[in-house]
Amino acid sequence: MAKKLTILITGCSADGIGAVLALTLAKQGHHIFATARNTSKIPSELSNLPNVSVIALDVSSNESVAGAAKSVEEAGHGLDVLVNNAGFGYTMPILDVDIDKAQNLYNANVWGVVRTVQAFAGQLIESKGRVVNMSSVGSVVNTPWIGTYASSKAAINSISETLRLELSPFGVSVVTILLGTVATPFHANEPIPDLPATSYYATILETITKWAKNELGPKGGSTHELVNSIVPDIVASGRNGIVWRGAYSGIIWFVTRWLPVGILDAMMSNDQGLDVLAKNSARS
Repeated sequence: MAKKLTILITGCSADGIGAVLALTLAKQGHHIFATARNTSKIPSELSNLPNVSVIALDVSSNESVAGAAKSVEEAGHGLDVLVNNAGFGYTMPILDVDIDKAQNLYNANVWGVVRTVQAFAGQLIESKGRVVNMSSVGSVVNTPWIGTYASSKAAINSISETLRLELSPFGVSVVTILLGTVATPFHANEPIPDLPATSYYATILETITKWAKNELGPKGGSTHELVNSIVPDIVASGRNGIVWRGAYSGIIWFVTRWLPVGILDAMMSNDQGLDVLAKNSARS
């Protein structure tokens, strides 16, 4: 009989990957600490289960993370797996990025992961457990307009792989999941691009906005299918390192390794409005 684990998951708001993952694992009999910055957004189907404990956790706050770690320790279940899933996106040309917003994004997407790992390290070392960090295939391809978000995920890849080495002496594994395209409300929490009239990209604002609202590009796969594919990465023994999961992740893995940069650039620039900019620039 498989061991029942104690698992903490950040970012468990309704309809997102975290909530679906938490519910799936809870139904398998694991004890789940379901967390969110606003716990009222955690679906009642999840929070009402007897083996689910709800904790408020804002990964951007040192105090909130420390408080959550204390709550988990006091619960007395121990902690076997920490899943860092919380974060948000930001679609904007690099030349127009608001540095303050970018710092907020990094505080959540990058330093939020570091905060949680630091806060729960003692409990994970005691259980010889696992850290699971959610990244994105966008971290390994150069896609217009999402450079800030993608760079935060690229940072997670590097931090996670370094943690994998640094935690190995203590028996703690670190899995980094590069997610493909997933049909979630992720973009609903993202600000709509607001370009100044002087922006070099103002003429294609509509196109950039459609990308931000997920109205262009490949459609995401099912959240439930994705969750089922990553459950073994969380609970099975021997899992460690980088894995690719979800729609289009296999294609991205292949093209980033075997296709020339020029072909990859053409693929990632398709329907982005860059051809319109080039034509306008040629006329001027």
